[in-house]
Amino acid sequence: MTRIEQLDNFLKESPNDCFLKHALAMEFLKIDDIGKAKKLLEENLHFDPKYIATYYHLGQLLEKLSLPEEAKAVYQAGMEIAKDIGDQHAFGELRSVYEELLY
Repeated sequence: MTRIEQLDNFLKESPNDCFLKHALAMEFLKIDDIGKAKKLLEENLHFDPKYIATYYHLGQLLEKLSLPEEAKAVYQAGMEIAKDIGDQHAFGELRSVYEELLY
């Protein structure tokens, strides 16, 4: 059984588990299945906006798709959430990638 199959089975048992969706999205990115990865990351963002890892990885994916304005918007939203929940590390990472897009 592949890692994707394992994660998919786990998700059938816990369909709203953001960690599992995020892990599955990362596996899809490894095999360049961008559409499935993007769908899972967007689902996470809508289901739990405080799941901060989603912002970084969705922004990176949008950059890969040559959508810098959408990536900036995701990074900005993530910075706001990180600030609200007091996650300075995530805030710094998101600010860094956001600023790279400005120049």
